[in-house]
Amino acid sequence: MSAVRVRVEDAVDAYLQRKAVGNPDDPGAGTYASNAGSILRRWSQWLETEHGVESLFDLEVRHMEAYATELAKRTAGGEYTASTAGTYFAVVRAFLTWCVQGGILEENPAATDEAESALPTDRSTDNTDSAWGREQRETLERYVRERALDAESASRADRLARLREYAMVSLLAHSGVRGSELFRVPEDNRRMGATWEDVDFYSGTIRVLGKSQRLEDVPLPAAARKPLRRYRVVQDPPTNEWPLFPTRHAPSVANHVRTVLEQRGFDDDEIEAEFDAHTAAALSRRYAIPPPAITTEGARSILKRLCDAADLDVGGDYLTPRGARPGLGKRTYPTEPATEETALREHSLEQSIAVIEEPMPFVEEGAESEE
Repeated sequence: MSAVRVRVEDAVDAYLQRKAVGNPDDPGAGTYASNAGSILRRWSQWLETEHGVESLFDLEVRHMEAYATELAKRTAGGEYTASTAGTYFAVVRAFLTWCVQGGILEENPAATDEAESALPTDRSTDNTDSAWGREQRETLERYVRERALDAESASRADRLARLREYAMVSLLAHSGVRGSELFRVPEDNRRMGATWEDVDFYSGTIRVLGKSQRLEDVPLPAAARKPLRRYRVVQDPPTNEWPLFPTRHAPSVANHVRTVLEQRGFDDDEIEAEFDAHTAAALSRRYAIPPPAITTEGARSILKRLCDAADLDVGGDYLTPRGARPGLGKRTYPTEPATEETALREHSLEQSIAVIEEPMPFVEEGAESEE
């Protein structure tokens, strides 16, 4: 490590300048830099005032744990909501990730269980018919988690499907991301569904087009991040532009692949020859053509099926993506404690998905279901 002592404030200024000019075509870049600047400068002042930390090289995990504890204290006092506290911490974590990537720091002291576990959680529930109450959320999440754990000896197709469901439910339940931010909205050509390029596992965030029509970095708590990472390993997307949740409607995939191949200069005979030899799903991987994302209606269909399978009673209805967010600004739920048996099975699952198998077709040609 260099002997030069980098001041926290100087590193923050460099980071914000980079964010402001890094992507001039991004309409949300200036807004992000402005909002992040306010958060990061208050954090750096707090570090110096409360802990005497002026240099990045003096920053330790205990300082970030103390910062998370401070956020929790202010949340308990009604100054912040749990989601606001989570956002503040995520902004600081993203900044420190940038410092690691730039060679300023060796490790990110915010990306640790010690620090993150001190963050506040929103324990409120909402008893409206469409909302995911705590007990309902835990029942559904337990169901999809157990199915994912039980699939380690199943076929790859079954394992991928179960991990997909687990990742989807966990994202909706713990990040508070809206369905219209995750899935494709057919009537809105700006909302094409989240892709892997939007996910930053290092900073623990997912970038979405928010309700304000601006790009926002939403925190991904560990309870949402871990299932998503496992799902990605098995899905093995050929490009980061691949949607998190691609449609499995074969005709839609086929139409999209044909269109892109035409745009790339393939003539009709060449395209037909490719389709004679391969399925549309195989061609999308072969030529790295990201398929369309599942629609919001398709996601609702999946959730309805899962609720039925889990015997969830929601007043005759089912848990919807919208219902995952029980109130404005409330994005997180407490994580259910894992038993020793569950922890061991989770470790076994981590090992089993580490081996990447051959890519799997979405659905046989001619299938109609988008799920």
